[in-house]
Amino acid sequence: MPPSSIAHFESGSRKPSFDTLRRLANSLEVTTDFLLGRVNDPGLAEAGDPLFRDVGKLTGGDRELAKDFLKMLAERNQAKQKDKEP
Repeated sequence: MPPSSIAHFESGSRKPSFDTLRRLANSLEVTTDFLLGRVNDPGLAEAGDPLFRDVGKLTGGDRELAKDFLKMLAERNQAKQKDKEP
């Protein structure tokens, strides 16, 4: 993966696909939950993240639906974390 792609993900100008997110997690030996900010412990992704195990079997429309749903959950989680801060 080119460094420019990583820079785009970090800046928020582009979002990684499910497959890219899974590959990044595997390469960095962290969970996808850690990359998505759901957990603070990077943990090793020894057996792969079950969340993305069957993504390759989804149709394009279903992938978009899943992506939107995950985005909504991540935003909800961030809002909950902000509410807990003093």
